Amino acid sequence: MLERINYLWRLFGTGLSFFLFGFVGVLFWGMLFPLFEKFIGVGLQKKLRSRALMNRIFHLYMEFMRVIGILSYEVHGGERLNAPGRLIVANHPCLLDVVFLISQVRNATCIVKPALAANPFMRIPIHALSYIYAVEPELLLEQCTTELHQGCSLIVFPEGTRTTPGKPVKFLRGAAAIALQAKVKILPVHIGCAPTTLTKREKWYQIPHKKFTLSLHVGDDIEVDAIDGNADRSLAARKLTRHLETYFIEQQAHYGKP
Repeated sequence: MLERINYLWRLFGTGLSFFLFGFVGVLFWGMLFPLFEKFIGVGLQKKLRSRALMNRIFHLYMEFMRVIGILSYEVHGGERLNAPGRLIVANHPCLLDVVFLISQVRNATCIVKPALAANPFMRIPIHALSYIYAVEPELLLEQCTTELHQGCSLIVFPEGTRTTPGKPVKFLRGAAAIALQAKVKILPVHIGCAPTTLTKREKWYQIPHKKFTLSLHVGDDIEVDAIDGNADRSLAARKLTRHLETYFIEQQAHYGKP
């Protein structure tokens, strides 16, 4: 009986959390933010303050879900997440990965699809946060390089989509291309989710049998120059991508399947 009540409560809490995510997003960024936007500065100052605000909002959101009993979370090595100018590379087992990471990174930027920038509900926060979007790959690389050299933390999920449980890790070369172009350190972050939930194939209401735990295990910096050597850019990108795949396969074996 108690297990049934707990399940129903977590199901209700999950639905409430999804509703609040959308409602608060529209209310705050669509209605409230434009009212005080001019008071938070311009240019770099506005960008940094907006990102710090998003960091705080997502932290409160994670805490809300923890308090009502949907999930628990833990961060290992989190002090390294806010080192300036890092390319944060992470696996992607759960829909909450972006929220979880940004809740721990004060000056985070992401790559978003250009179509999102035209979305009336997303346009305001994307522009305020100066998230990166571009159609042309070379322009995208330039924008990523500029952000990293300005000291921001760029979050990239090289899988390109959420991980399918039980499938091997397979990365695209985008993260490697950005690291090689910008000549910055890669900060690998393994994200765990146990039991699995909110995967690519699951609906929000397909909740696990018990409260799930999200975990961040922050690794040591990966020096790009130590991997690509004197190889040409295309070969170096393939080599670096394989290195990252191997790293995350080892982390997955150590911390458990995503």
